[in-house]
Amino acid sequence: MKQVVIPVETERLATQVVDAAFAVHRIFGPGLLERAYQDCMAIELGLRGLPLEREKILPLSYRGQTVENAYRLDLLINGSLLVELKAVESILPIHRVQTTTYLKLLKLPLGILINFNVPLIKHGITRVLNLDFQT
Repeated sequence: MKQVVIPVETERLATQVVDAAFAVHRIFGPGLLERAYQDCMAIELGLRGLPLEREKILPLSYRGQTVENAYRLDLLINGSLLVELKAVESILPIHRVQTTTYLKLLKLPLGILINFNVPLIKHGITRVLNLDFQT
């Protein structure tokens, strides 16, 4: 398997995102809508001083033309870490594929896929690597 080198700063951000997810899940547990978790995560990450963009629109280029609103990212932390949030029964392969596609389009090495609809949040957190990432 190809090894992806994750920058130290990205790893630091990932740790803070995971800590924030634990804080939000500790208060609410499973059962909210994805949008509510996104709002709470934005508040929690903001309290930690992390610059973030919510629902960032990621256009797509197709045959030389731009497709606006092709994708909407849940959270982009400091322009270097993608965070995709779910509140579903279970993470499906398509969720990982979606996150990987975003990483490739953004040219980022790492994304964090978080499913809040789990009894223990540690079982809902998945690191997703962009195996095409080149430093």
